[in-house]
Amino acid sequence: MTQTNKVQAERLMRLSAIVGPNGMLPISRSTFYARIRAGEIPQPIKLGPRISAWRESDIYALINQAEKGDTE
Repeated sequence: MTQTNKVQAERLMRLSAIVGPNGMLPISRSTFYARIRAGEIPQPIKLGPRISAWRESDIYALINQAEKGDTE
């Protein structure tokens, strides 16, 4: 009997789902990219020459970290 490895695909999120009026973070695109350059937000995954996405788990970890920082 062989053991099968279950690989769960992680959801990738585009910028419009992360920032802006309909996004998870209430910041602008320019602030988001500035925080990437500062190392505060993970680098995107390049899906193509003009397409970037972020791991959903990275964004939720960022939100959780911000919530912990706000309460301390």
